Amino acid sequence: MSTEGGVRAWVEVRGAALRRNARRIQEAVGPDVALIPVVKADAYGLGADRAVAVLEDLDPGGYAVATVQEGGDLRARGVTRPVFVLAPVPAGAMERAVREGLTLSLSDSEGVEALRAAAFRAGRTASYHLEIDTGMGRAGLDWRRVDRWKREVDPGGDGGVRWAGCFTHFHSADDPDSASMTLQWERFQDALRSLAPLPTGDFRIHACNSPAALRIPGYGADAVRPGIFLYGGRPGQGLPLPEPVVALRARITLIRDRPPGSTVGYGATYRARGWERWATISAGYGDGIPRALSNRGEVLVRGRRAPVVGRISMDMTVVDITHVPGAAVGDVATFIGMDEGSAITLEEVAEWADTINYEVLTGLSARLPRIWIEEGTG
Repeated sequence: MSTEGGVRAWVEVRGAALRRNARRIQEAVGPDVALIPVVKADAYGLGADRAVAVLEDLDPGGYAVATVQEGGDLRARGVTRPVFVLAPVPAGAMERAVREGLTLSLSDSEGVEALRAAAFRAGRTASYHLEIDTGMGRAGLDWRRVDRWKREVDPGGDGGVRWAGCFTHFHSADDPDSASMTLQWERFQDALRSLAPLPTGDFRIHACNSPAALRIPGYGADAVRPGIFLYGGRPGQGLPLPEPVVALRARITLIRDRPPGSTVGYGATYRARGWERWATISAGYGDGIPRALSNRGEVLVRGRRAPVVGRISMDMTVVDITHVPGAAVGDVATFIGMDEGSAITLEEVAEWADTINYEVLTGLSARLPRIWIEEGTG
């Protein structure tokens, strides 16, 4: 835990656990399958610069992001490996992508033409991966129409663009029933056959995110794109659990004993049932703590669970510490993570907030400092 008493709230990140989680994915898919860690949304809210520094030890085949801005930020930090922008980008952002040497994902012949024009303006050759929509529906070339578009999406290296890969995305890899994955994989293979002959050399074929890589490693093809598992989030039912990576903590700044009938928070949605001891914690929804945890979430104080009472405010959360002996101002409250042998997981918080672990992580506010902990210090 932080030893700086002036820090009101913070996120702890265990870099060694992140690295070990990545190694577990690599072991699952085998040494011949490239690891392309997904570091979009600032490495799921934990800090892409530090995450990349940790993952470099694994000699990844590149990194995946969602926007040209994110890819440019990696380049500015000195990343020279391939950087794949997995989401469609506006045509106006393509020229910057070309200048930064980013590999874009394209879904149609119009995208190829727009990238060709951007490459001409930048005076460079641009690379792209063709996305095949096998059921996700949000992007990609329809797998049933691939043969119709082959000539348009494969310029053969002419005109300043280079077709460097092909991929799809499984929509239900977190479901223990793998039937939908099998169907999507078969569709993807049909599309690849329609596109044959494919380019040779460093051409990449990839499909798996974290749950897919762990559930059916054989679908790894040339590369996998792990995300949530790296950062300590459970990837799906029936799958191996990752090591916890993240802890979210804040300090108790005020303690008050309240008589029966006392109310707390906006709307006075909670009323004391008897004499209760309440602690005010210096973090709220402005820090990324879901407001949906009001009157239903819990935190750890001195290893014991303390329920949230009243509505969570932008900068403060109040919890009932009546049954936490010895709690004092300055103590650390844990919203996510371990404390004296007890734990609150990302998934618990997500369940209380009626959301998913991805959203909890990426929702952590930028005003919370990220404290990366070396092995042996936490």
